[in-house]
Amino acid sequence: MNRLTVKEKLEEKEYKTLKDIAAKSREAKRKREEEPSDLRTEFQRDRDRILHSKSFRRLKHKTQVFLSPFDDHFRTRLTHTLEVSQIARTMARALELNEDLVEAISLGHDLGHTPFGHCGEKVLNELVSTGFHHNIQSVRVVEVIEDMNLCQETIDGILTHTWGFKPKTAEAQIVQYADKIAYINHDIEDSIRAGIITEDDLPQECIKYFSSRPSKRLSKMIYAVVNNSIDKDVVSMDEECWEYTKILREWMFENIYTDSPAKLEEGKAMNVVRTLYEYYTDYLKQHCDDKLKIERLVTDYISGMTDQYAIEKYKEKFIPKPLNTQTKDENFLKILYDINKD
Repeated sequence: MNRLTVKEKLEEKEYKTLKDIAAKSREAKRKREEEPSDLRTEFQRDRDRILHSKSFRRLKHKTQVFLSPFDDHFRTRLTHTLEVSQIARTMARALELNEDLVEAISLGHDLGHTPFGHCGEKVLNELVSTGFHHNIQSVRVVEVIEDMNLCQETIDGILTHTWGFKPKTAEAQIVQYADKIAYINHDIEDSIRAGIITEDDLPQECIKYFSSRPSKRLSKMIYAVVNNSIDKDVVSMDEECWEYTKILREWMFENIYTDSPAKLEEGKAMNVVRTLYEYYTDYLKQHCDDKLKIERLVTDYISGMTDQYAIEKYKEKFIPKPLNTQTKDENFLKILYDINKD
């Protein structure tokens, strides 16, 4: 009698412990068939491929809200991603949905994000003829640029983590909420750390509803999704909590995301992205006549840059360098000679 592999045992466990609406890794589909792993399910393999990708590593040097902060405690695009993953996994576990798929989607959802956060995305959206959206670029990263051959369920979740897209799985619906819950809460915390706002500046009705403690606000949002989704076919936050969450989100857009000290350097950052895009477009025109190919290549290159890499490329192309000469040590050596002579 053949023994079950670890993977097969995990697949059996999914059918025994997860809800009927949960995605099952045994049913996952890839564009190209592959030899199965004996140790990992298909969604676990997706998670690992994303975690070991170059685009994932670059997230540590991409802006969340505050551009290139010196304070190590501000979020970056990477720490945002990890917080989304933690929140999403908590909800998936509570709802008896597929935690591995939720983790894979969460870790991959921002792989296509630009340098300098949403202001970089805004510039590319203006420059690219077909527009630019980081969720669509994230799919391009995993399908084309790094060719990870992920499961279709993972790719769908990455694409639809942004509002306006309809997820095909309950796990992807979880990530939609986890993303919003994460950035609303940690952006408030970072804004307070930066001295831009205080906790008391938040809308008073939201303070009264969520409390003034950040951990309670975060927990209440998570509970509102879990409690409202138990034994249902759709994952959603209860209406009352969602209304207060929207009020808080709109307040953040008005006071932090749109016009605040956090945005003072965005004009410079946008100029870096725009200038580099124009430079590389003009450069490639000397070697290629296909405008769409040029646009695609430049978009992939610019969107993949970290903040610091974009800044260094800008300096390299547009900031004059001083003549590189060696400093002279004659005076130092003369003093040393005089000391030894005495």
